Formats: sequence, structure tokens, C-alpha cells
Amino acid sequence: MRDIVKVTTDSLATHLTERLAPAYLVSGDEPLLTGEAADAIRASARVAGFTEREVHFIERPADWDDVRASGANMSLFGSRRVVEIRMRSGKAGVAGGAALTALLKAKDADTLYLILTPRLDRDAQGSEWVRALEANGAWVQAWPVDAQRLVGWLKGRARKLGMEASEDALQLLASRTEGNLLAAHQELAKLVLLADGNRITLETVLASVADSARYDVFQLGDSVLAGEAPRALRMLAGLRAEGTEPTLVLWALTKALRDVWNSQSGDTSRPPAWKRQSAALAQAQRRAPRLAFGSLTRRASRADRMIKGRLPGDAWDELALLAGDLCAQPAMPRLKVGR
Repeated sequence: MRDIVKVTTDSLATHLTERLAPAYLVSGDEPLLTGEAADAIRASARVAGFTEREVHFIERPADWDDVRASGANMSLFGSRRVVEIRMRSGKAGVAGGAALTALLKAKDADTLYLILTPRLDRDAQGSEWVRALEANGAWVQAWPVDAQRLVGWLKGRARKLGMEASEDALQLLASRTEGNLLAAHQELAKLVLLADGNRITLETVLASVADSARYDVFQLGDSVLAGEAPRALRMLAGLRAEGTEPTLVLWALTKALRDVWNSQSGDTSRPPAWKRQSAALAQAQRRAPRLAFGSLTRRASRADRMIKGRLPGDAWDELALLAGDLCAQPAMPRLKVGR
């Protein structure tokens, strides 16, 4: 038995330039990555002379009868073909497992099998048909891109599209699309059309996600830095009424928080998010000794988890509290509790 070939979505292009396996399993829960991997395999197969394509959707056990019949029949026109099998889950069942094992072991030089499944659990990975695939083909696993790697992933995607992107732009885009790579890719494609030249800036991202009425996220940061709590809270209410994404508002507030921290801690390696904030930032520096940065960071984290549904509560209320605390003026009056 030859060595098992396991391929990542990043290494697939290199693999396909070196060889074309007789069978591929593409598994994962990221539609963008699995779809691109399947497209790349189909394209390489066409170049290699696999001009026919059959697609089988496995919805019920009886659908495996068609798959077995396809394996037993020659191509309609005697040409090479790709037989694509799309499974709703990684569990093929008894009938499916037997059919796949037999097909993969048959080693038909004129047929390339492309099997698409969601992520395989431990039991499915140990099944006989997967072992047969590993012995006779290649397995492409599409792993999720976690939050820590998302900015780097977006940067690489932007470069493939012929664009460069500022760090602030990538951070904002990552915060808006975390957990949805397809949405991230679509946003990048839209930004390419909106960008001036070949660089994606913070303003480009904001322009793509908000209409003119929602540019108040810029002024929101200024107001918070200047300590103008009533104005900041009015802006928050207006942004909420207009349907602005809370992720965008949280980004503006956390940027203001980082700017104050960097300025009062003597870190001048990064300038303020917007140069016109200089006057407001000077006011924030004067009240920085009264700000509890640890508590502010925890409140921002709570808002983030509420937005993502990982913590119960109203994210907009938490954002209002964060804005008030940044202004060193609580957004809600403190009540005296009597006996």
C-alpha cells in the first residue's frame, strides 16, 4: 500500500501540478473552501482528458444503486469521466460504504471519483471506504479559518485579487465576517471594485458596509474620545435605528480605547485611527488616569460575545455602557440602594 495522501486546501494547487490522483475526497464545513477545492480538481481533470462528468446526489440509501450502476457501465461515448458523489453527511451507511469501497478499489483508469462530504467525524474517518480512498486517492480536508488567522487569510486573498489592504481595513473586515469565509470572500470582491487604485483602505471598507447616514461611526469615535457622553449615546441610538451592524460600532469604540491606551502608555508606534482625532485624543489623555482599562476591555469582550450570540444580553446596551465608561461618565445613573 502506498503512503496516504492528505492534502490541505492551501497545498492542493501544488499537488495538482505534480499529479492527478484517481480519486479525491473533499470534506469540510466551509462551503467556500470545499467549493474551490472541487473546482480546482475538476479543472485539472479536464486538462487531463476527463471530459465527461456525472453527478450523484445521495439523499437516501436507494441512491447508491445509481452509483453502483455507473461504476459498472462504461462511459457513454467511451471518453474519460469524472464521477462526482455528493453526500449529505459523512456517514455513507452500509450500502454506501460497500459501494464506495468497491468503486475505489476497482481502479478504473478512465474514471476519476470526486466525493464531497461535510466534515467527517472520528467514526467516519475510520470507515472502510475512507481507508480505501486513502489507499487509492487523496483526501482534501477544508479546515475552518479561526479568528487568529483570519486577518492573514484575508491579506492573502486580497493579494490574489491584485490588491493590498491596510491593517485597519483587514481588522474591520475580519470582525464583520468572522465565521463566514464565503461572506469574507464576497466582501473582498466588492472592495476590489470600490477601491481607489490597488489599495483597500479603512474608508473603503466603511463605504462598502454603510450608506452616508452611517458615517457617524467616525464621529462616534471622536465623541467618545472627547468625553461627550450625551452626543455619543445619541449617535448610538441613531445608528441602531438605522440598522447599523453592532460589530461596526464595537470596532469604532475599541479603536478609541486602544488609541487612548497607546497614547497614555507612551506607545507611539501606531498613530490614532484617524488623524483628525488629535484634539479629541488630547482630551481623552487628560482623563485617562480615571479610566479602568481592564474593566473597559472586559466590557468590550462582553459586547463582542453578545453580538456573536455566545453570551445572553442586548449588545447595544453593552455598547452604550462601554461608550459611557470611555467618556468617564456612566451611561446609566448609579442608584443608591437604601435599607
